[in-house]
Amino acid sequence: MEYTSQNTPKVISVTSGKGGVGKTNISVNLACCLAKAGKKVVLVDADLGLANVDVILGLTPQLNIYDLFKGKALSEILFDTPYGFQILPASSGVSDMMSLETGQKLELLEAFDDFDEKVDYLIVDTGAGIHDNVLYFNIAAQERLVVLTTEPTSLTDSYALIKVLKRRHGVSNYRILVNSATSESIAKEVYTRLYSACDHFLEGVSLDYIGFLPKDPTVRKSIMAQVPFCIGEPDSNVAKAMEKVVNAVEKFDSSGSADGNIKFFWKRLLFRG
Repeated sequence: MEYTSQNTPKVISVTSGKGGVGKTNISVNLACCLAKAGKKVVLVDADLGLANVDVILGLTPQLNIYDLFKGKALSEILFDTPYGFQILPASSGVSDMMSLETGQKLELLEAFDDFDEKVDYLIVDTGAGIHDNVLYFNIAAQERLVVLTTEPTSLTDSYALIKVLKRRHGVSNYRILVNSATSESIAKEVYTRLYSACDHFLEGVSLDYIGFLPKDPTVRKSIMAQVPFCIGEPDSNVAKAMEKVVNAVEKFDSSGSADGNIKFFWKRLLFRG
């Protein structure tokens, strides 16, 4: 098979420099909305030692990504959700998963070799910060969606993540989503501050603002109910804002990104011909 943008998935990492910014909840709702739109979606919980995707969804998978290293096939581990997409669960409290060695990373990629189902979107919910695993999954993705809030520490930590990815690994392009903002003007102000810092100190970095999600009590309510807000509260302000984000994501054009490096090594192993 020839691997083109028409027969391979869009691989999108959802990432952050700081924990607690709502990254996993956004990943879940993004996957849910794309599935509602008729897309085939797999959500990978790539916070390998501290799983959260299954908790937010109220699910109890019996197997997780750690079982790949114990001989289980990917098809056995992928877990169907009630919302039309599948998850690849992470392990929780397994310290061995916190620092994957090179052989394990290759083994993880090779596990996708026998997975020949067509997938439109592979959403990768990374951990937070600049840990090796976070960097690894961001390098492997075609698109990086950086989530930050209006907190100063979120801004500085997002800059730190982008700086490490750019200077160590040459990653230049990022999509920016501001979460839990009281208004779009404030969200754009946060984006502008991040853009200015990157423009001043990091040559050749591209930041594309794709929107914001408003501060909304619906979010906490949905987390406590373990139901995605786009399902449980579809008329809420945050759900409507999420629709705009999804529209922006569907317009991502990664066709010009196939440069033969590790990002597309992931794609090549994911879909065999």
